[in-house]
Amino acid sequence: MDGSSTDSVAQDTETGRTVDIAGIMHAIPHRYPFLLIDRVVELIPNVSAVGVKHLSVNEHFFQGHFPGHPVMPGVLIIESMAQTAAVLVVETLGPKEAGKVVYFMSVEGAKFRRPVVPGDSLRIHVVKERNRGNVWKFHAIARVDGSAVAEATYAAMIMDRRAEAP
Repeated sequence: MDGSSTDSVAQDTETGRTVDIAGIMHAIPHRYPFLLIDRVVELIPNVSAVGVKHLSVNEHFFQGHFPGHPVMPGVLIIESMAQTAAVLVVETLGPKEAGKVVYFMSVEGAKFRRPVVPGDSLRIHVVKERNRGNVWKFHAIARVDGSAVAEATYAAMIMDRRAEAP
């Protein structure tokens, strides 16, 4: 890639790399309705990344959580943190580790500070704390308009992708 293509998967910026939706879908196996990030910005391999999710009232989970008072489920905020971290891992490992999958292992200290509602833009700030072998640990804070709405520390394991069923 020469960087001049308008459909590039990743671009370098002064604050790190940006990964668009095509790049995210190449990096992780999630698809609608469970793909919970739209873009990753400020990605610094092996260090940190910021995932972005723009929430519209049309999100499938708002229909039942809660009718008349739509709120993004906290567990899906945690999942968006894990997906952001997974993109960070894949971008850090690079093509030499193609075919790997990042599996969520544990979550600690999850805190939810205020509801996330339609119209909000969630910015998920993920920092790698450490990795040993195929286990990585992260801390994330999700923000809306600069205010923290959730945070957690979690771990993930990098494994080979299982063979597809025929």
